[in-house]
Amino acid sequence: MNPQSSSVLIIIPCLNEENYIGALVEKLVADTKDLSARIIIADGASTDQTPEIAKALAQKYENVEYLHNQKRLQSAAINLAVETCARDEAYLIRIDAHADYPADFCSKLLEEAEKMQAASIVVSMQTEGNTPFQKAVAAAQNSKLGNGGSAHRSAGGQGSWVDHGHHALMRIDAFKAVQGYDESFSHNEDAELDYRLHKEGHKIWLTGQTDMIYYPRSAPWPLFKQYYKFGQGRIRNILKHKMCPRLRQMIPVGIAPVIIMGLVLGSLHGVFWLPALFWSCVCLSYGALLALRAKDPVLGLSGPAAMIMHLAWSLGFWSGLLKYAGEA
Repeated sequence: MNPQSSSVLIIIPCLNEENYIGALVEKLVADTKDLSARIIIADGASTDQTPEIAKALAQKYENVEYLHNQKRLQSAAINLAVETCARDEAYLIRIDAHADYPADFCSKLLEEAEKMQAASIVVSMQTEGNTPFQKAVAAAQNSKLGNGGSAHRSAGGQGSWVDHGHHALMRIDAFKAVQGYDESFSHNEDAELDYRLHKEGHKIWLTGQTDMIYYPRSAPWPLFKQYYKFGQGRIRNILKHKMCPRLRQMIPVGIAPVIIMGLVLGSLHGVFWLPALFWSCVCLSYGALLALRAKDPVLGLSGPAAMIMHLAWSLGFWSGLLKYAGEA
């Protein structure tokens, strides 16, 4: 397949991404010069210089457009862009502003879509960091301690059919057929959409021909808030579709209860602290092992980073269970 023959709508949802959006769009413009592509910067009411940068890029390049997303969420940004900007494009490609991509990312996705006849092409995601804490978070997220062996963390060279992965390309007709993203989901909206795609018989291909680099949160509190929302999104997805979660997804659920058990009952007997102590030792030991293997002492922080991720996800899960149980 010649990727030049397929038109594509490239959508970049963003919010306060002044440090990334300019270089990302410049790269996309250069990388897609041989494709029939339009680039939509869907800004969710940023309070930094992102809107000004985006509007300047739209003035500079005829195939770049600025779109104001008053609902702020990424899911709403994609829906809005498809609804208001799509013309005769066959595909949409979702680009995260807080990430980096290979030069041939879009053309590879188009080739895979045609070759595999898939409704959705998802990609592996590798995490990288610049600051010490960000590097530690990246190491945790790239490991089984942080991702639980998730398939879209490592596709392999051949690729595979999957139930879910990091969203990259989607056929617009399939996207519209399932009515796009559920905008009531602030997190886990991709997994929720993948469930509906599968239910309607659409196939999802995890490609091994390209991938992406994601830059994680660079401080503990933003990381905690992100994973808290992830936990809430997961339980809401489970409740909405009456899904049976996988074991790897459920292991972190017990973290918050064992810590609460230690806090409440630990004064009665030290045995009540043992589960939390065991979890802490596993995380810290794993982080130390990663640091030794990489010969980088900074990665020793990956243990505490993983603990933040686990605890926040667990708390989000249980709070989401209380919050969304009435919707089931």
